[in-house]
Amino acid sequence: MIYLDNSATTKPYREVLDAYRTVAEDFFANPSSLHRKGGEAERLLRQARKSISELLNVSISEVVFTSGGTESNNLAIKGVALQYMSRGKHLITSQIEHASSMQSFHQLEDIGFEVTYLPVDTNGQISIHDLENALTSETTLVSIMHVNNEIGAIQPIQDIGHIIKEKSRAVFHIDDVQGIGKVPLDFNNVKADLISYSAHKFHGLKGNGLLLKKKNIALFPLLSGGGQESEIRSGTENVPGIVAMAKALRLYFDTADAKKGKLEEWRKKLVDELPEIPEVELNTSRIAAPHIINFSVRGIKPEVLIHTLEEKDIYVSTRSACSSKATETSHVLTAAGFPVERAKTAIRISLSYDTTDDQIGIFLSELQNAISKLKHVMR
Repeated sequence: MIYLDNSATTKPYREVLDAYRTVAEDFFANPSSLHRKGGEAERLLRQARKSISELLNVSISEVVFTSGGTESNNLAIKGVALQYMSRGKHLITSQIEHASSMQSFHQLEDIGFEVTYLPVDTNGQISIHDLENALTSETTLVSIMHVNNEIGAIQPIQDIGHIIKEKSRAVFHIDDVQGIGKVPLDFNNVKADLISYSAHKFHGLKGNGLLLKKKNIALFPLLSGGGQESEIRSGTENVPGIVAMAKALRLYFDTADAKKGKLEEWRKKLVDELPEIPEVELNTSRIAAPHIINFSVRGIKPEVLIHTLEEKDIYVSTRSACSSKATETSHVLTAAGFPVERAKTAIRISLSYDTTDDQIGIFLSELQNAISKLKHVMR
């Protein structure tokens, strides 16, 4: 199998599955329970939080556990907007955010908030000048994705943070779900107040994520109940999943340190050789993230090409897995200025540190074969 859909989800490490099963079987008690078994589960929860805080170079109190990237983004965006609405109701984001962010902003617009959607250039990057002009005394939140999930565009996060803090009182949220471990980002150096992550993007399990939150930032809770996660996110903690997430993050960072150069090598090969295949047009900038490559194939429906490659046990995707079954054209590609027809035929491949040299070579060969076959059938 050649799996090139890692931005949709990654394969869990075996050690992560083992950790989950051990905790689920032996430490299944509710960590809020007062008895000894509850105390054992609570200690594992504290240890996982400490491990994650050390890996991400943040304080223990800055780690908030969630169910994944979607909840982290919703909690950050809606939580800030509702908490600070007495200061103002103006919010800023970009035109190429993940659906979980875009839909959050649309919902806030429905209840009276004003949202500025910053345009992007052909590289998928916003303009710092546009951001500066958009900031007002009423702006309470700027939410920007670090690495775009469809085209791999990297935003100038440090410059963005600097402008926000110099020119406004707005809270700065970063969706770093796609960037972690592949495009460096230090919570303490980018002037961010909130950062979203999802475990299944770094070989953890689905249903677990986290939100890094600076101590001075208050959030309006979206889930009410028992007051878990410092009353920010109520609900019994998924201790097995959280322990597994801590294990995944440690293993992932170890692998990243050893194999980071391989991603750049594979990306260069793909970016150089894909345009040489007839009918292929590269949509990803050469300055984008090393693990996400987007291209279009003229005249071939992407779902047809996906299923043709699937026959060879090769797995790619169209766009975000959250949106891939929708019929709308990619809002990311059209926002970046690509024609609608090109956006409709886009394919995304996304690498992991488990990808190999042989897999890249086989993919390129089979892609060319698949395109030739489909073009012949369509004549």
